[in-house]
Amino acid sequence: MATAEAIGTGISFALTGEQRALRELAHEFAEKEIRPKAAEYDEHQTHPADVIAKAHEREELGGAGLGAMEGALIGEELSWGCSGIATAVIANILGALPMLIAGTEEQRREWLPPLLEEPILCSFALTEPNAGSDVSGIQTTATRHGDDYVLNGSKMFITNAGRASWVIVFASTDKSAGHRGLTAFIVPSDTEGLTVEKHLDKMGQRATDTSALAFQDVKVPAANRLGEEGQGFKIAMQTLDHTRPGTAAGAVGVARAAFDHAVEYARERVQFGQPIAMNQGVNFLVADMAAEIEAARLLTWQAAWMLDQGQRATLQSSYAKRFAADTAMKVTTDAVQIFGGYGYMKEYPVEKLMRDAKLFQIYEGTSQIQRLVIAREIFLPRDD
Repeated sequence: MATAEAIGTGISFALTGEQRALRELAHEFAEKEIRPKAAEYDEHQTHPADVIAKAHEREELGGAGLGAMEGALIGEELSWGCSGIATAVIANILGALPMLIAGTEEQRREWLPPLLEEPILCSFALTEPNAGSDVSGIQTTATRHGDDYVLNGSKMFITNAGRASWVIVFASTDKSAGHRGLTAFIVPSDTEGLTVEKHLDKMGQRATDTSALAFQDVKVPAANRLGEEGQGFKIAMQTLDHTRPGTAAGAVGVARAAFDHAVEYARERVQFGQPIAMNQGVNFLVADMAAEIEAARLLTWQAAWMLDQGQRATLQSSYAKRFAADTAMKVTTDAVQIFGGYGYMKEYPVEKLMRDAKLFQIYEGTSQIQRLVIAREIFLPRDD
């Protein structure tokens, strides 16, 4: 593996030949298929169906059979191209993981193979208008009626929901139990009563569809329940433990893109008779950017490696997500500063990168929630 792999008596941070090839393939795809469309798709909030289809043709980028480390390598490169498009391409991992974690063999055989056979999408629906960080406040209910459940409620900020074939929905089967009463369900998007209320207009990562969903007497077979009643919170948290390193990798990719642009501009921009890269006020900024990106990547690789070893990585995943998200925001803000007035203009790429970076501090657990998770793991550690 790529990081913290025991070799003899030491530790290696080297990528395998296969991992290097995969990273190069993802970088080439980002350079040729994503970057040329990034600005236009951002401006018009275009769903990148064409890019998703091309990525699907490249089986190596599809995620099937890949570990968390390989997913992190792909995610960084695609997000270096455009994090909005990258999120649309790889968000199926978030939607499919609950089924991999808690689904039966029958559920996996029915729902997962189509994701590999054609470029269809799935979604993960946890957040609600009044329940983001506090999942105990989820109001969507699932009431058992014979062999079916009936879902009522709404979901907010759901990635790819307006384009998905099916959605993993978390609803309360016992409201008196708070988060312990949550249960997960597989809900086909064409189910009667399930509607896309609104495609949301976002500040950044605009090429990814983010939508609000409404559930009005949505009938779901009990066979579509994931795990037992009350296991939904555990399934959701295990899913996020696995996906947060990938989200962190995306933040690293955005930060790296901003860094690349800032370095190139600092070399070319002349003020006071010399390139601004020669000014300590600028080159110290760049030095800090480089160090922080490297640190964020290493935290991401550590969490991914632990997951690939079958280890519990709640703490390390939160380290990576918190640090990489905040690093992306800081690095992109500093890149805009290096560009000066031009950095504030839409015709220069760092403006978009700064908008894109902000979302990493919010979705899949805010930076504040990551700090809560880290503190909990420090003061209330688990043996596993």
